[in-house]
Amino acid sequence: MKKGFTTGSCAAAAGKAAAYMLLSGRKKETIRIDTPAGIAYEPRIEEIRMGEEAVSCAVRKFSGDDPDVTDQALIFATVSFDDQSTQENGIRITGGEGIGIVTRPGLDQPVGSPAINSVPRQMIRKEVGEVMKLFDYHGSLQVELSVPGGEELARKTFNPRLGIEGGIYVIGTTGIVEPMSTRAILDTIRVELSQSRAMGERVAVISPGNYGLDFMKAQYDYDLDRAVKCSNYIGETLDMALDQGFDAILLCGHIGKLIKVAGGIMNTHSREADCRMEIMASAAIRCGASEETLKRILDSVSTEEAYEYYRNEGIEIRCMRYLMERISYYLNKRVDGRVKTECIVYSNRYGLLGATEEAVGLLKMAKEVPI
Repeated sequence: MKKGFTTGSCAAAAGKAAAYMLLSGRKKETIRIDTPAGIAYEPRIEEIRMGEEAVSCAVRKFSGDDPDVTDQALIFATVSFDDQSTQENGIRITGGEGIGIVTRPGLDQPVGSPAINSVPRQMIRKEVGEVMKLFDYHGSLQVELSVPGGEELARKTFNPRLGIEGGIYVIGTTGIVEPMSTRAILDTIRVELSQSRAMGERVAVISPGNYGLDFMKAQYDYDLDRAVKCSNYIGETLDMALDQGFDAILLCGHIGKLIKVAGGIMNTHSREADCRMEIMASAAIRCGASEETLKRILDSVSTEEAYEYYRNEGIEIRCMRYLMERISYYLNKRVDGRVKTECIVYSNRYGLLGATEEAVGLLKMAKEVPI
């Protein structure tokens, strides 16, 4: 699968090209930068507008085979003389149209700043700085990034959850976009956890997604949208929550995902492991299910169907008590007992299926923290 280049790489390339044209007075239609990953990037320069005091140009984002909403977007940089600047290396980086603004603490940049992460900023300073040295320019430059249509693109991303308003988030740690990037998902989870801690939360409430939103609202008056979405990466999210210094972690989710945790599976994607029915059948064996029921559970196409067979045998309470014990064991094992871990499991059809001993108490604590 083809790799692509991050918005940060595009911004650095556009900034370098614009700086070159401003200081040399000569048009530049390609430019070369080195990404933090050590891979060279040499894009074509588009939409060139040259003036005596400022130059604007763009690099078209290429995301490779990753389904990135910013793929093919034009990332603009406008470089202008800025002799009043006192910024690092004489380079001031600002955001224009389509670049988001940070509105919540816990991100890489402070509240009120353009949503341009530290690595892209370092890349821009490095590449533009090289041009300044080439032309022996000792003044200051302003680099303004912009993305026409960026505000609309941002609505299709996690930006609103992260408190980034008005445009996209210029990110990237390696300068390279990996197809179907796990790194991008984990980076988003890490940012959400960091924001929760920065806002004073002591209980990390995590959930694979918003499946069960109505149940959590009706049963506990808790908006599941407040929870950090861990997708399939339950184990990695537990690790990050531990590193962030939370006092406790509460995992909430549908039985279809969380049943796997009862078997010690911490990445719940089906391509990693799918022994949901085997785990449910093992609980049924312990609780005295008939051979016919065991066969039906193993032949079930969903966990809710398998749970119905629990009910038919009258063993659902005992089975779920056992499964919650196993979930609790593996959660605690993952964090090495260094932080309290609790869990709530539900289904759309049957509502609450099981909760560990102090789960509801942790949820109450989490609700009391102001948003």
